[in-house]
Amino acid sequence: MIHVFAMNRQYFAVDVNSGSIHLVHRVVFDILKVFSEKFPGCAEVINYFGSRYPVSLLEDACNDIQQLISAATLYAPELSWEKIQGKLEENNSLKALCLHVAHDCNLRCSYCFAGTGDYHSGRGLMSSETAVKAVQFLIDHSGERQNIEVDFFGGEPLLNFETVKQTVLYGRDAEMKTDKQIHFTVTTNGTLLDEAKQKFINEYMDNVVISIDGRKEVHDAMRSGMNGEGSYDRIVPDALSLIQNRKDKEYYIRGTYTAENLDFSNDVLHMADLGFQEISIEPAVGKIGRGAIGREHLAAIFAEYERLAALYLERLARGNPFHFYHFKLNLFQGPCIYKRISACGAGFEYLAVAPDGVIYPCHQFVGHPEFALGNLETGLTNLALMERFKHSNVLTKEQCRTCWAKFYCSGGCHANSYFTNGDLDHPDELTCEMQRKRIECAIMVETVQKLAQDSVASS
Repeated sequence: MIHVFAMNRQYFAVDVNSGSIHLVHRVVFDILKVFSEKFPGCAEVINYFGSRYPVSLLEDACNDIQQLISAATLYAPELSWEKIQGKLEENNSLKALCLHVAHDCNLRCSYCFAGTGDYHSGRGLMSSETAVKAVQFLIDHSGERQNIEVDFFGGEPLLNFETVKQTVLYGRDAEMKTDKQIHFTVTTNGTLLDEAKQKFINEYMDNVVISIDGRKEVHDAMRSGMNGEGSYDRIVPDALSLIQNRKDKEYYIRGTYTAENLDFSNDVLHMADLGFQEISIEPAVGKIGRGAIGREHLAAIFAEYERLAALYLERLARGNPFHFYHFKLNLFQGPCIYKRISACGAGFEYLAVAPDGVIYPCHQFVGHPEFALGNLETGLTNLALMERFKHSNVLTKEQCRTCWAKFYCSGGCHANSYFTNGDLDHPDELTCEMQRKRIECAIMVETVQKLAQDSVASS
């Protein structure tokens, strides 16, 4: 399977199954666009394109294509589920937990999937005993994995900061008694980042994710407090203070755009101009009410992603770069094929724990009792549902099997599929289309950067 696209006055050909990406001439682009499933041979190509291009040019293009086919970087054979199923079945250990330490929030974001932080199941905080038990559960069920992960989530997790602190300190102590390394992350709305919390986070947290939607007017329109007032002025100074003192530790500014700010590249640039260098912004998808993105918005969104990609490269060339999460696509040393197929591992590698200790496939399924997998007391008991998640991947989803982007998006988000279409195996096509455009932009960006690096290295 071949996917071709044009961007930035360049022509790209992606061989889906080998993962090869080729920067090609317009003639090769046109040929592969027509014959994306199978190369018919030079005679048929000349017959099809003979009125458009000189025969000699078509023969040269066909020779180039044949060389790539011989090198197994074009029209590579499909992967089969049977060939890799056994390897995936071996993966029965836990890698990560999302701890819902607070089912409460001090903001009332208009697109919140969690029912203003309570997950439609009542407000409450996780006790430190439950959180510590969850970390020990992760250690006990991580098998031979040395590196494991814990994400403090909400609601707003800093409403329960003492539990966060005690849990991290327990984890750091446990590291010294085991062969495990725990990667701690906190995801916060940034409203409670006082000096003490900043100091603790920078000392003990491996990563911090702060929610900022961009320009003040955009952010405040969507992320207001319970009194209706915007939160931008409360968040930005403390967020800047925190990241300026993180040195080389990870962080992300994570934004959301809606139909009300389809010029979201301006929000990304605004955050970069503030001094944030690690930025992500994603569409508000699903049934969110105000600002919901529909098919009528796709043309504008596609154009905006291409604009952002061009601006991204422009700033890089000027020596004023920032990192945009969705353009950081490792084309040369990316994840192994098993990770490309199984994605985040929700439901078997990655689980979420509610304040009452009930375990769910991921943070977005919390509060939906039909997705409960067990609890910290009894352990994992709904093994059939875990198997259901394990066997939901790009090689078992009908839509994904025929999608060129399957090994980049890994089948998308199970929760988004379920809550839009009522089926784990039926991805939301609207979300897929936006994801595919982001991937095209990332391929273009990474290719341009690689060419620039190679040019410098050879000069």
